[in-house]
Amino acid sequence: MRSIRYKRAAGLALAGLIAMAAPAAANPVLVFDLNTGQVLEQRDVFKRWYPASLSKLMTAYVTFRAVKAGELALNSPIKVTRHSAAEPPSKMGYKAGSVMTLDNALKMMLVKSANDIAMAVGENVAGSQKAFAERMNAEAHRLGMTGSHFVNPNGLHDERQYTTARDLALLATAIRKEFPQYAHYFTIEGLAVGKQKLPNYNQLIGRFAGADGMKTGFVCASGFNLVGSATRNGRTVMAVVLGEQSAVARTVAAAQLLDQGFSIPAAGRPPLAALSSGDPADSIPTNMRQEICEKKPAAAQSEAGDPQSAAKSPWQEKLPNPRLVAVGLGGADGPVPAALGEAGMVDYADVPLPTWRPDLPPPAGYTPIVQGDRP
Repeated sequence: MRSIRYKRAAGLALAGLIAMAAPAAANPVLVFDLNTGQVLEQRDVFKRWYPASLSKLMTAYVTFRAVKAGELALNSPIKVTRHSAAEPPSKMGYKAGSVMTLDNALKMMLVKSANDIAMAVGENVAGSQKAFAERMNAEAHRLGMTGSHFVNPNGLHDERQYTTARDLALLATAIRKEFPQYAHYFTIEGLAVGKQKLPNYNQLIGRFAGADGMKTGFVCASGFNLVGSATRNGRTVMAVVLGEQSAVARTVAAAQLLDQGFSIPAAGRPPLAALSSGDPADSIPTNMRQEICEKKPAAAQSEAGDPQSAAKSPWQEKLPNPRLVAVGLGGADGPVPAALGEAGMVDYADVPLPTWRPDLPPPAGYTPIVQGDRP
């Protein structure tokens, strides 16, 4: 039954929206065979681009590496800090002090694309946003992501945070090959938070034949980004699409590129490592803010797509009987992340610090405590 749904959605989307199927001329795109690393299609793969929430792929990778190193576990507590709770949407909206398992945090971060949870994960894993960004950049360097730089774990826009299609391909490859046990995080059709249902922003999942990942991203400056993957008959093809005009457009573009990728033999194609850098002028990231957000209504500026759009798309249709994964707070009985202990981070009640009564002489050796001296 699910395969029938795949074929119906893919067929309708490609036939009914054929004008949107090909990525815009300025868009970087890359299609490659995951098993062999060979490039099947490419364009402007070294052009720097703002990653938006595709940054969360690196956040997941750094976290997976930390779990492997024994710094924390999937049942470790992830506490929402005041800083993370203040991050703008998309977000879960939990109050500062809320605690969840790392497992649930990863699901919220990768499916809901929750910015508050991504920041909380980074702060809990590394001790601070700055320390986590340093880890992100260290991993990028180790993987050979020469056109990337990170400053935050959630991808909220920062002029200093950028990447390339080629670098994202290297990152996606590392995640899939080094951590196959975590592949299920990228195939979730939706989350159930109490009575609330949160669909995956990746519209390929549940609709495109064999779709098994990975992540979407959107901010005004980046346009609509997608790293998509699908597996058919034992072969996995991945597509990177950056800077599309809408959530539907990036989905249609990725679906077409994946279909094309499956029709192209990998034999004789160049590997990712053999791609050479392009024009040094591409060092300045493209900014699509005016095109994406200043010329379009607010409803169109959404990862979920524009519900008022006249051109209805099967990619936006609700999945019948979606496979939802329940998430929530609590249940975190695993080890506290090592970075928190190393940083000496201790919780204090939000009450005034005691001071000596001014009408009595202080005892010998008493030193006044300043409120800002809390560790």
